[in-house]
Amino acid sequence: QVQLVESGGGLVQAGGSLRLSCVGSGRTFNNYAVGWFRQAPGKERESVAVISYGGGLTYVADFVKGRFTISRDNVKNTVYLQMNNLKPDDTAVYDCAASRGYSTRASEFGYWGQGTQVTVSS
Repeated sequence: QVQLVESGGGLVQAGGSLRLSCVGSGRTFNNYAVGWFRQAPGKERESVAVISYGGGLTYVADFVKGRFTISRDNVKNTVYLQMNNLKPDDTAVYDCAASRGYSTRASEFGYWGQGTQVTVSS
């Protein structure tokens, strides 16, 4: 079992930055790939970024590439999503999720946090 808790969301002006954190509990957390997903009202959930259990593989969606970075600190059981140059279109609930395998598909992730709201004002 893995439990995930996100933090770091909030209200920011366009062009600003936020860093989301996803803390995992359980001694096996470091054996899981972790992804960040987002869902805006009326839209489907989309994959934002994924990192492998060791951090050697990463995926960042084209629509945030160059602005968002995913990283992890396995000593702290934490995965980060650094978001720079935020745009109003980035407004959504951001969830982190864990998977035993590396994937970009939300359906492959079995453990989910509660989500954190990110709101970007213009």
